[in-house]
Amino acid sequence: MTPPQVLIIEDENALARALAAVCQRLGAAAKLCASGERGLKEFRAGSFSLVILDIGLPDMSGLAVLQTVNQSPARPPVLIITAHGTLDNAVSARQLGAAGYLVKPLDLLELEQTLQQLLASHASAPSTGRQAAGAVAPPEDAGPFLGGASPAMQRAFVAIAHATASDAPALITGPTGAGKTLAARFIHNNSSRRAGPFVTLICGALPQPLLESELFGHEKNAFTGAAAMRPGHLERAAGGTLFLDEIGDIPPGLQAKLLRFVEEKTFNRVGGRQDLRVDLRLITATHRRLPEEVQAGRFREDLYYRLHVLEVELPALAERKEDIPALSAMLLGRMAPQRELSLSPDSLALLAAHDWPGNVRELRNVLEHALTVCSGNIIQPQHLPQSLCRASQPAADVGAELDRALEHWVGAKVRAGVTYKDLCGELESTVLKHLLRHFDRKPTVLARVLKINRATLLKKRRGFGLDS
Repeated sequence: MTPPQVLIIEDENALARALAAVCQRLGAAAKLCASGERGLKEFRAGSFSLVILDIGLPDMSGLAVLQTVNQSPARPPVLIITAHGTLDNAVSARQLGAAGYLVKPLDLLELEQTLQQLLASHASAPSTGRQAAGAVAPPEDAGPFLGGASPAMQRAFVAIAHATASDAPALITGPTGAGKTLAARFIHNNSSRRAGPFVTLICGALPQPLLESELFGHEKNAFTGAAAMRPGHLERAAGGTLFLDEIGDIPPGLQAKLLRFVEEKTFNRVGGRQDLRVDLRLITATHRRLPEEVQAGRFREDLYYRLHVLEVELPALAERKEDIPALSAMLLGRMAPQRELSLSPDSLALLAAHDWPGNVRELRNVLEHALTVCSGNIIQPQHLPQSLCRASQPAADVGAELDRALEHWVGAKVRAGVTYKDLCGELESTVLKHLLRHFDRKPTVLARVLKINRATLLKKRRGFGLDS
């Protein structure tokens, strides 16, 4: 039996050979090409079950290669890989029919699983999971909120791209100020429903009776003051997208009614008996951890799973501080396009030292303050809000305090006769405990930000008894 053929178009020789080795381990033969032109020549001459394609090729964009491949009669699935993914690239790849999108450095397990799925889908039905090629609307501008080259944002780009290519319910998670509303609008603007309305309702801002009326609408005389029938947000979003922000704050009494609509696409206005039907795409967002809300009995488990078909997780700015210089430049360019503003090294150091509890929204406010008080082109520390500067100043004092505390602690431990191994173990356990608390008990985020192997972290947590 002839093994499936995989075309690898990748200009990094070491990575191309590694990809070929994975393909061979899965029972496929690989053909390597280091340029887009050479790859297209091989593609036209051969018959391939899968194409692995880098976006950043030396002679042309991988997206142009993707478009050509998907216009061919065979149209094998295409797996896009890239080192510097952007939201526009991720969305364009999905809209051009890419079957998968992975960001370097590649996770070996994820890569193998993706290749297995794509090879299997092509063997069973060559067109499975791919969109028809054709005219593609350019992605709408997502703005600086959704910019960045950090690994955390790369994963968010991929999730957003998947959401634009689907009509399934999507749940956007992340802290306040991370850009959840902008992500929802971006998904709508680049989806098949972009010609329809985008309607937003903030669930946490209204008491239950008013929220129910705003969401489902009400009939005439349904309650005191209801002088006329009024359609709700569901009806106003017909044909488009309804974005329910802070879905974790919706009262339990409304969760059952919302579940009925999600499952059956039908609802009743307040005070009405007629079943109404509306076609729309539902996107929700929350800063809460809904699995914990489900466990605590505050959120329906069945509703959570119906809303959680697709998830877009937006990271906190503190988890992607390497993006701050680029984000700042984009924000300054957006807020003051007529001025060539930049941040001094000292100002950038202050921004990097800040914890950013308000995330990108807080960064924007800080820069807006700075450009208002700065009369030149370079933003110096004195142009930043004093509260931010003061918060960064005690760092040296904290270090001295920690040094003194460690001196007393080490002295007491030595007098107690502990070994060096026990001393280091207790210190590491204490540090790990505080790190888990700092990262909100999210070991995956901790491992990613501090660059520690996840398996090693799990072993240490178990060894120190910090699993619970």
